[in-house]
Amino acid sequence: MPRQTTHVKAADVKPNWHVVNAEGMILGRLATEVATVLMGKHRPDYTPNVAGGDCVIVTNADKIRVTGNKLAAKSIARWSGYPGGLKVRTYESLMASRPELVVEEAIVRMLPRGRLGRRIRRNLRVMKGTEHGHAAQQPKAIDFPNARR
Repeated sequence: MPRQTTHVKAADVKPNWHVVNAEGMILGRLATEVATVLMGKHRPDYTPNVAGGDCVIVTNADKIRVTGNKLAAKSIARWSGYPGGLKVRTYESLMASRPELVVEEAIVRMLPRGRLGRRIRRNLRVMKGTEHGHAAQQPKAIDFPNARR
């Protein structure tokens, strides 16, 4: 008796809400784990062409760890579209002013590009402190022990 592959439709997927405390976690390891949950690869009904992942809230983005010399060496660039409009900021300066941007960019760069990636990106919330304002969704705390090494 052959097995049938099930293909889930986007309307049939009910996302779960998760909250991750990023305090003491390594940036890249945290980003890979969160990207996996956002894409839905941890679910048994994973379908690659459907945004069927869960919603993730990352708290304490200001308390993540960046290993090696990456604080001074890595940077995030924005371009306004005009000549001379390239703004480059190092992780060190961004961690002082907007640490949630560093965490969000690391996670988003691990998601697919295109329409599906933009749809999945909407399920990510990154907060600087512990307050997230999504208590009504009853998020479940999720821990990634590999991200703490």
